[in-house]
Amino acid sequence: MPFRPVQPEKLSTAVVRQIEQLILRGILRPGERLPAERALAEQLAVSRPSLREAVAELQARRLLTSKAGAGIYVTEVLGSAFSEALIQLFKGHDEAVFDYLSFRRDMEGLAAERAATYGTDADLAVIQQLFDKMCAAHGKRNPDDEARLDADFHLAIIEASHNVIMLHMMRSMYQLLREGVFYNRRIMFRQRTTREALLDQHRSINDALQARDAPGARQAVAQHLSYVEDALFADRKAEENEDVARQRLEREKARG
Repeated sequence: MPFRPVQPEKLSTAVVRQIEQLILRGILRPGERLPAERALAEQLAVSRPSLREAVAELQARRLLTSKAGAGIYVTEVLGSAFSEALIQLFKGHDEAVFDYLSFRRDMEGLAAERAATYGTDADLAVIQQLFDKMCAAHGKRNPDDEARLDADFHLAIIEASHNVIMLHMMRSMYQLLREGVFYNRRIMFRQRTTREALLDQHRSINDALQARDAPGARQAVAQHLSYVEDALFADRKAEENEDVARQRLEREKARG
């Protein structure tokens, strides 16, 4: 019979598996620093040599990296799903912006539906806290804080969906959004009416999630991202009209 004696698992192997799961589930994020060796060994209840062996294996697999004098970090490259060449291509074409929003509408609608169904009470509490911070930032009229919290709010919903593939894919896309690759989020906060509408839309999303209304949460996300798409399209058209008017004026000046 092809059976073999069961071997006890090495402590370092158990440590590797635990850190792997934390990275996979998005609890340990790209660029995040691990606790100092002594503290981490105590938390894991293993010897420091066993911990070093585990860290060395994870470094060899490029999941962790060391920085001289700074400690051990989750590898930054884990947060990037796109090549630099493709990122530059995204920046130069509006088509990528609207395809991105369409993709988000589909994926985040599903994530919201799953979060309302599978999210824990702790997950929903995090989403509520982020919405409360959005309300506070709204009162201070700080577009940078509003944009950052907006992204954090949506990512918290994706995390609450408990789908690790969706989590890592969307986290990578949000990083590009934060860097202004798809569009400059500050554009969305230039008019008071837009700011009020966006806050109301996030309130609708949050209310549906807290009520565990899965279809309502999906619909609220779809309506929000359709609004964003329409607002950006209107902004693009306004820029085009300004360019046409400017060119017409320059031609008239040249003739005069």
